[in-house]
Amino acid sequence: MRPTRGVLYPARLPEFHRLPPAAGARDLAVWFWIPEWSIESGRSSRQEIVGYPALNLVVEQGAVTLSGATTRASHRDLRGTSWAVGALLRPAAVAALVDDPAALVDTETIIDAPDLADAIGAAMSTGEGRRERAVAVFSDWLVRRVGAVDESARHANALVDVLMGDDAAGSVEEAAMRLAVSVRTLQRMAHRHVGVSPAAMIRRRRLQEAAERLRLDPGIELSGLAADLGYADHAHLTRDFRSILGMAPRTYRAGASEQSPDETARM
Repeated sequence: MRPTRGVLYPARLPEFHRLPPAAGARDLAVWFWIPEWSIESGRSSRQEIVGYPALNLVVEQGAVTLSGATTRASHRDLRGTSWAVGALLRPAAVAALVDDPAALVDTETIIDAPDLADAIGAAMSTGEGRRERAVAVFSDWLVRRVGAVDESARHANALVDVLMGDDAAGSVEEAAMRLAVSVRTLQRMAHRHVGVSPAAMIRRRRLQEAAERLRLDPGIELSGLAADLGYADHAHLTRDFRSILGMAPRTYRAGASEQSPDETARM
């Protein structure tokens, strides 16, 4: 997965890092993401995201929150000076944190983990090497919280790899075939470990890819892009864009080409 996939306007980001998990936590987190920002008083920096269909465990300002998968684009307005440390969770970590991830879709809940909040806060206050220390602490906490990862959890991880990876399946049926399960079993796995359907995950991947390609290649033809990504036609792509991002592809392309980091933020 590319570092800025899912970020609609990368140039507006504050200093932002994605770091790999420690070796022992590779079955539990895809990566850790760490933004740090310092915004001039009276100003804000809006960050707009079309997120991965996954849960995020986030430590910020002494609190730990678990955010569910999203069904639409979201934003957050950054103010003041602060940081966040988040883990994009793999399915194997989910059951240890929430019984029903579908109940968290488009929302979040507080996790009672003061030990994690304190440890991350201490790591992020230590200057050079703080991010690496935060990732090490977070990885260790996840390993202890989740415990041993069994074969069913690894199979759930494989589901996300098949649906969201660089060589992703183009359909639910293809994904089920690659995993050697029925479509119904695939649907149950997605609901239990992610909270959204396999079809929704494929749709999100296509939309992320479409946004990234529009941003990187402003001259790309919409009809060709739609065909490359498996849409029936560019009208179908436009409907997806409007329903999730609230704008047409051409509108997004124009805005992305004008993006500027002036709002902001530095590490």
